[in-house]
Amino acid sequence: MPYKARSAGPAAAPAAPGRRGPAGGGSSAARSRRAMEPPGTAGAPGAAGRPWEEAKAFYDNLAPKKKPKSPKPENAITIAVSSRALFRMEEEQKIYNEQGVEAYVKYQLDHENEPFLPGAAFPFVKALEAVNTQLRELYPNSEELFDIVLMTNNHAQVGVRLINSINHYDLFIERFCMTGGNSPICYLKAYHTNLYLSSDAEKVSEAIEEGIAAATIFSPSKDLEVSENQLRVAFDGDAVLFSDESEQIVKAHGLDIFFEHEKAHENKPLAQGPLKGFLEALGKLQKKFYSKGLRMECPIRTYLVTARSAASSGARALKTLRSWGLETDEALFLAGAPKGPLLKKIRPHIFFDDQMFHVEGAKEMGTVAAHVPYGVAQKHKRPAQEKQTPNSK
Repeated sequence: MPYKARSAGPAAAPAAPGRRGPAGGGSSAARSRRAMEPPGTAGAPGAAGRPWEEAKAFYDNLAPKKKPKSPKPENAITIAVSSRALFRMEEEQKIYNEQGVEAYVKYQLDHENEPFLPGAAFPFVKALEAVNTQLRELYPNSEELFDIVLMTNNHAQVGVRLINSINHYDLFIERFCMTGGNSPICYLKAYHTNLYLSSDAEKVSEAIEEGIAAATIFSPSKDLEVSENQLRVAFDGDAVLFSDESEQIVKAHGLDIFFEHEKAHENKPLAQGPLKGFLEALGKLQKKFYSKGLRMECPIRTYLVTARSAASSGARALKTLRSWGLETDEALFLAGAPKGPLLKKIRPHIFFDDQMFHVEGAKEMGTVAAHVPYGVAQKHKRPAQEKQTPNSK
């Protein structure tokens, strides 16, 4: 909401030379000096008795706010986010598609002082930064923090509008990768990326093939308020945290054989899936809060939300996590029931699933969902994606 100055009423007549104006008046220099006087130091009676903390707070507020230092990439948990995942850029993409790259760049330059609207990944990024704030308070010298990198194949000239938007929303994103039309995927490993989020399904598939945890993020069909103080991340199990071994059996032989297989292999850990490393990174940060006695107040909460049945196939999933030295705060076995209504109760900042059916169901209930293009489900049915363009970010 723009600031609106209240009317001060009719202007007072100027004081005669050498005389003070109305009470509280005096020369403009004198008034400025009084305005800059900290609490407890003004000449009013009794002012000197105010606590010194007020004066200190006054001077602290005058000092420019210093941004925290970025962690070294090798020490951080790096989250690479595309520009179209972080911000809404539908209008700009339409110009690119219909009028070409020169018109697109001109439009961005002409509007570079107008911030983009928040996109699907925006609440997730804000939650990451909220966790960082608490980590810095507990461990001032530690570099085990989230580090957000903006990955885009935008032209560098568009970077000014992106920077302006980041500053407008007071985001702490210092690392950019703007590739001028080329795919940014080849840079992900150089940035030590732990997770890549994009609106471009083809680039996400490229990242998965390179062994990088990645997902195509989608905006929900309606807004759902999420926590500002606690990062909540929900994962599907098979073909997300775990390999697609069990899903292959379901596809090939049906549920009855699947249940028999899971029971027979209950004590054999599943192979890891594409997002196992990201859950591991979250668990590592959680333990930093646990070691300070803050398990119940931990600002990171993780969820396993799986279509598996607890009685017939749940034990293997939990024992696999245990064998990895990992856990989720909550494990929800739905036995084939829709995930959307449950996710609406959890209100995660992001939910990862390998099947578009569950992604669509989550979106309809207001959850930001991300598709992980991994495993046998992708071979049987390719998700319906809009046609991607060379400028899709």
